[in-house]
Amino acid sequence: MHDHAPAGGIRSFSNRRLLTISLCLTATVMIVQVVGAVLTGSLALLADAAHMFTDASALVIALIASTVAARPADDRRTFGYQRAEVFGALINAIILIVLAATVGVEGVRRLIEPAETEVAGPLMLVVAIIGLIANMIAMWLLSAAQKTNINVRGAYLEVLGDMIGSAAVIVAAVVIVVTGWMPADAIASLFIAVMIIPRAVSLLREVFSVLAESAPKDTHVGEIRDHLQGIHGVTGVHDVHVWQLTRGAPVFTAHVGVDPEVFAAGRAGDLLEELQACLSDHFDVEHSTFQLEPDGRAECTETHA
Repeated sequence: MHDHAPAGGIRSFSNRRLLTISLCLTATVMIVQVVGAVLTGSLALLADAAHMFTDASALVIALIASTVAARPADDRRTFGYQRAEVFGALINAIILIVLAATVGVEGVRRLIEPAETEVAGPLMLVVAIIGLIANMIAMWLLSAAQKTNINVRGAYLEVLGDMIGSAAVIVAAVVIVVTGWMPADAIASLFIAVMIIPRAVSLLREVFSVLAESAPKDTHVGEIRDHLQGIHGVTGVHDVHVWQLTRGAPVFTAHVGVDPEVFAAGRAGDLLEELQACLSDHFDVEHSTFQLEPDGRAECTETHA
């Protein structure tokens, strides 16, 4: 007795479209920054272009993972390929951590050995502003989808990190234009690294939570159990398991003790629909599996479990 949630094809297509648009924006700005770095001699712009290249790679990974995840379930993979989104997010998290470490090391090196090359501050500032605007647009496009899709969230964090990087480059460019102080590049790089690491760790923890089949964040099993036990005809709920295939795709299973009169009256089907509607309406769980058991059998099973 169970209810299968729809595959979410429309949502998946929308997510892929958003990822594609963000990828085009990121790749375009990356090229602009590379050209700007060559013309201005700015190491900060070159570093931000490398950051954008990493973002573009992450978006490609996210796009591929999202496409794979949209494949329908089959007899071999009965839940479909939604976990591909989780693995894509894992790769994104690793990229973020490696990027943060690289930027941090380079920032320290620049502090120790300040660049002596003259930087064309005004042009550097213009290019950095273009990058900031493009990243803000990409973040706006991904902001809604990242709340329900762990893979899009990975791409969102990549863009967020680069937006912060663009802002840091703008500040560094202003400092260089006004004062000519080159260590501003190094300070901006260290700021980028410090901002990226916590977000990367947060994404990594979420990935591990999904792979460990832990209950989704903000899901309280006791509250769900109490709610189900309040339904007329239910005498007990046990063997409860809650996990998620990916962000926004929780799965719920439970054994439900039922008053024998419910079976005698032929109301088991109605009770099952009420249980499933309760989860869907109150707890946003669309994929649920219930095993309905006569009250006496449920108690026996729970005693020997």
